[in-house]
Amino acid sequence: MNNILFSITNGVGKIVLNRPEVLNSFNMNMAKEMQAALDDCVATSHVRSVLITGEGRAFSAGQDLAAAIEPGVEIKQIVREQYNPIILKLREIEKPVVCAVNGVAAGAGANIAFACDIVLAATSASFIQAFSKIGLIPDSAGTFFLPRLIGLQRASALMMLGDKVTAQQAMEYGMIYKIFPDESLMAEAEKMAAMLATMPTKGIGYTKRLLNASLNHDLKEQLQMEEELQDAAAKTHDHKEGVKAFLEKRKPIFKGE
Repeated sequence: MNNILFSITNGVGKIVLNRPEVLNSFNMNMAKEMQAALDDCVATSHVRSVLITGEGRAFSAGQDLAAAIEPGVEIKQIVREQYNPIILKLREIEKPVVCAVNGVAAGAGANIAFACDIVLAATSASFIQAFSKIGLIPDSAGTFFLPRLIGLQRASALMMLGDKVTAQQAMEYGMIYKIFPDESLMAEAEKMAAMLATMPTKGIGYTKRLLNASLNHDLKEQLQMEEELQDAAAKTHDHKEGVKAFLEKRKPIFKGE
């Protein structure tokens, strides 16, 4: 892989977008490499959490426009082959995904961040729904997730006006979880991802499945699914270990099983 950096350390699969010279904007190669890395995180049992960030001064400026206007390239092909698979993989992987936004996150770059489970940002980071500036519509599930995160009115304004949102504003709006000083963002993100990797990640995966379903379920459907997955969670090794450790007054050792 040349366009991303991928490593596994202490149960954390770390994906770093690595085209800093173009603010980590996506071309087809980088998108395919990110998809492959996410597939590896799914397939590798000792990967129990995922951390995504960007190299250099940006998280991702979204689509590489030079690549988008190459002869024979159609925008629907870019959306279908680059971004839709990334969003689906981020939501379908039943392992926690932490995103550390280290700089500007624009267009698809911002919406990829919003599809992750826990989003952290550097104080200097910013988020921009840049699509309207070039006559396009928000893709990468921006129109799905952003209204659910911050409400229809605010999402509509940000998408139509293309206003820049600071990290502080993003946290206040509910777009992200926490902000950290630039110099400590990665240490905090790595610490969080490492902690998640030691937790009962089978149950966390069930939680993620329920959260996905809640976006479309009615109350009765969600209650039924909670009942079924609570039963499944109660049969895991980690639940039994958690109860045993509590009774024995010791720290549990979870396996993600």
